[in-house]
This record gives sequence, structure tokens and C-alpha cells, in this order.
Amino acid sequence: MSSTTRERIIDQAMHLFSQHGYAATSVAKIESAAGHTPGAGGLYHHFESKEAVLAAGIERQLARLGALREIRAVLMPLGDVKAELTLIARYMLTELDSEADLLRILASDARNRPQLLTAAVDQLVSSTFEGFATWVGERAEHPLPDADAQAIAAVGLGSLLSSRLLRDVLGIPAQVEDEALVETWVRLMMGAVTGGPAI
Repeated sequence: MSSTTRERIIDQAMHLFSQHGYAATSVAKIESAAGHTPGAGGLYHHFESKEAVLAAGIERQLARLGALREIRAVLMPLGDVKAELTLIARYMLTELDSEADLLRILASDARNRPQLLTAAVDQLVSSTFEGFATWVGERAEHPLPDADAQAIAAVGLGSLLSSRLLRDVLGIPAQVEDEALVETWVRLMMGAVTGGPAI
């Protein structure tokens, strides 16, 4: 029961933090959403503070990211640049979808809680960027300077990230269906990586 209650508190807290911001989410609101009597101190049976709940939620999200990255490592390389790009795009969109709450928290609270959120930003964005830039350099048809591989990675991952930031953080409906987004993204990246025509 204890771990289930703890997970429910984390689930509800992360959702509330993402919807209303960390500062505007009271312990009583978290307790109420988790099925406890608001203000009765049920949260404190499992966590020292509201900040400890946020830390546990971030830790859990990062563990899930690690599991997704292990799956990607097992599936690659495929020996086919187009197939690998398709897998990368779908993987990235899936990862971003699973981290929608975390993206909203990062957008609203990263400046106010840098000690907690810096690692999350690094895991969610920076390490993925470095991995993709390395992949671009390895798969390029002709040798690419590191700066070019990083620029291609920034454009490629930035376009996927922006599709989710617009939708999940700013609330702007998707302009393009995911399948069309992935197909177009793969064609553009193929041109950048192999030096062939982009579309």
C-alpha cells in the first residue's frame, strides 16, 4: 500500500506542477488529488516536503528515459540510414510525449528550481543532442566537421522538440500529423546526412 500511495502522490503532484506550476500547487492540493484529506499531512508520511515530491517525480521520469534509451541502443544500428532516422524520429516523439508533464514543469519552473531541474534538462535535451550529433557524424556520407554535425543535430532535434513544446506547453494544436512530420523530417535529415537532395 505504501509504495502505491507514494506513486499516486508523485503522479498527482507532477500533473499539478505541470498544469499550475510548482509554487501554485499546495501540499493540500496534492493530498486532495491523491485521495487524502487535504491539509491532514498525508503527504508527509511519504515525503519530507513538497520539493522532495518534485525530486522523486523527476528521478522517476529520468529513470524512464534511461529505459527508453536502452531500448534504442538495442535496436541500432540497423545498417540503413533511412530506417535509423525513422526510428530516431519516432523514438524522440515517444520520449517527448511520455515527458509532457516534465516539459511543462521545465518550461514554468526551471529558473526557480535550477538545482532540481538542471539534471532533467541535461537528460531530456543535452544528452539526446550529443548522441544524435555523434550519430550524424558517424553516418555522414563524407567526413563532417563536428560543428556541422552539431548544427544538423540542433536543427533536427529542435524541429521535433518544437512540435511538442508548441502543443504540450503552449497549447497550440499540431499543424501536421505525426506520420507526415516523421516522413518529412527523415527526408530532410537524409539530405543533410548523406549530402543528397533533401526532399
